Amino acid sequence: MALSVCRTVIDDFARELLKHGTAAFPIACYHDDLQTEPVPWHWHEELEVLVVSEGTILATAAGEKYRLEKGEGLFINAGVLHGDWPLNAGPCRLHSMVFHPRLVGGSPDSVFWQKYLQPLLTDPSRPCAVLRPGVEWQREAMNQMERAFRAVVNEQPGYEFKARAALSEMLFQLVGHAPAVQALPKKALRSADRIKTMLQFIQEHYAEDVSVEQIAASAAISPSECLRCFHDMIGTTPNQYLRDQRTQRAAELLCGTGLQVSEIAAQCGFQDASYFARAFRQVYGCGPTEYRRKARRAGAV
Repeated sequence: MALSVCRTVIDDFARELLKHGTAAFPIACYHDDLQTEPVPWHWHEELEVLVVSEGTILATAAGEKYRLEKGEGLFINAGVLHGDWPLNAGPCRLHSMVFHPRLVGGSPDSVFWQKYLQPLLTDPSRPCAVLRPGVEWQREAMNQMERAFRAVVNEQPGYEFKARAALSEMLFQLVGHAPAVQALPKKALRSADRIKTMLQFIQEHYAEDVSVEQIAASAAISPSECLRCFHDMIGTTPNQYLRDQRTQRAAELLCGTGLQVSEIAAQCGFQDASYFARAFRQVYGCGPTEYRRKARRAGAV
């Protein structure tokens, strides 16, 4: 299986659409250069584990932020909203594995699923777990992740068995040692549901003139509660998230179409061309025309 650059594509609910592996072997390995393309907010029904290979990253999951250095990692449970961004100006990379829990747990009536997977998947106090090499069980969990990663990428005979065995050992460490989060699970779950609803609304209406009041109304909450949810769950404001979604879509159109920059701006909800240029530069470090030129030189268009 070739190692891939992760291209996160999400639906209207911020649920990732990318298929990870195959139905017979539901696992995939990725590498990400966060300076080139951060991992945006998304969620999926699969489990994920990542390890920083270079630089320092800001990993966010379930409303919490984690500063991770080279050699440190993060386990992310199914259904948890998460994203990753660079924290330093130099190279900033990570590699990850995304896999369906049935790869390890088998059928729902198996002892593996009922005794180990199901309790982990349904525990709202365990949305994620930081993995640091200074803690023995966390180091062992990352070692097992790396074994599974190498097995899947190299595809030597029997690699499927080796990957599943390593992931089983990794999950055993997590089930046995990962501490519960000291939080209010019901409140966190309610906020997560509201955020997913509001992200859906933004995905559906980003090209329109959208207000905070409209975003809040989509989840049947007040504007102030909307602001609190965005701040607590994803560390930004509704307007900033809306701007980022618009510029992300604009970047896709710049690379994938021959539309004029002004047409792209209008399609993405920017009525003022100069504001579009400023907003795009804030996110991508260059103007839209320069971004398209660089993409063409790199062969992306």
